[in-house]
Amino acid sequence: MDYAERLTVPLRWWAQGTMLVASMWLAVLVATEEVGEWIAWSVAGIALTIMVALLVGYGRARVAVEGDTLRAGRAHIPLEHVGEVTALDAEGVRRLAGVDADARAYLLLRPYLKRGVRIDITDPADPAPYWLVSCRRPEALVTAVGVGRTAGRSG
Repeated sequence: MDYAERLTVPLRWWAQGTMLVASMWLAVLVATEEVGEWIAWSVAGIALTIMVALLVGYGRARVAVEGDTLRAGRAHIPLEHVGEVTALDAEGVRRLAGVDADARAYLLLRPYLKRGVRIDITDPADPAPYWLVSCRRPEALVTAVGVGRTAGRSG
């Protein structure tokens, strides 16, 4: 069982960003009405381009179990070096990202995703004791890692 998910930003972020760009367009239009509205449209176009680039870039992070490899954002590790994988609720993620945090841990957190998983790392060469990864379906990710490890040992 493979698992893959992109941590895309929620629709409300797109709506809020669009409203911000529209507000900027209106403010520039009012401030430069004597010169011409092309300035407002230019500023709005640039702001819209920047907003789209930021939201797409931030939501590009991917969490996946593919064959015998676990990927979280730019990081990847063979499943043979993965220890216990624990699904966490919102409170568990908050505690592990806050008061119970280890500064050496690898974090792939998104504020709009409250749940996640803790992935213990057993590779002695890896300085990170665990990964803390946000995801929408933590139980499915735990299952996929377990199945991937089992398939890796038998095949």
